[in-house]
Amino acid sequence: MNLPDSMNPITEDDIANYLVHNPDFFQRHAELLASVRLASPHGPRAVSLQERQAEMLRDKIRGLESRIMEMIRNGTEYSALNDRLLRWAASLLAATEAGQLPPLMVEQIQTQFMVPQAAIRLLRVSAVHADQPYAQAVSDVVKTWAETLAAPYCGAPAHEELNGWLADPKSVQSMAVVALRHPLGELLGLLVLASPDAQRYHAGMGTDLLERIGQLAGAALTRLVKV
Repeated sequence: MNLPDSMNPITEDDIANYLVHNPDFFQRHAELLASVRLASPHGPRAVSLQERQAEMLRDKIRGLESRIMEMIRNGTEYSALNDRLLRWAASLLAATEAGQLPPLMVEQIQTQFMVPQAAIRLLRVSAVHADQPYAQAVSDVVKTWAETLAAPYCGAPAHEELNGWLADPKSVQSMAVVALRHPLGELLGLLVLASPDAQRYHAGMGTDLLERIGQLAGAALTRLVKV
């Protein structure tokens, strides 16, 4: 490859293109590697081209190490959540009476997932359980809203009525609301998780875990509700 003649001044692109197509240039002129001095990003001193390349490589390695550590942390957290979900599901399977399920779900969610407050309401409960707290009336407004939930709601308290299902409604700053459905899709009730931390449940958070909880709870509750 020929460099531009004097009628066409050499540009940086020309030099870069020449070096790309002539990788043996620095083999023929090895002394240049030691003589070229570049500014270091880690201080005011100048470094050789070789040192600068080594610094860039170390920075790249540090970036990769950081990403690997983040992946390990995420994997560990995901594994821990799966373990908690498994223990929660196992507690439901161990329940011998259908009427034990709603309070057990709430208790175990609070214990396994460190949720400050939780409550559950079912829409169609058999007469033998009609006097239980989880079988108390739900307004048509909340029922209609719940029917629209294609995914768990996360954010500020959605309805004052939902706060009223909790032991300490005044402390609630954020909540998650999970529609509990029959495996065939019909709405069975609502699960409410609440926190005094305004950032615990927010609109941008992932809802995979909440969806799994809702699916498992809906399947378990088919023993208790009338569909």
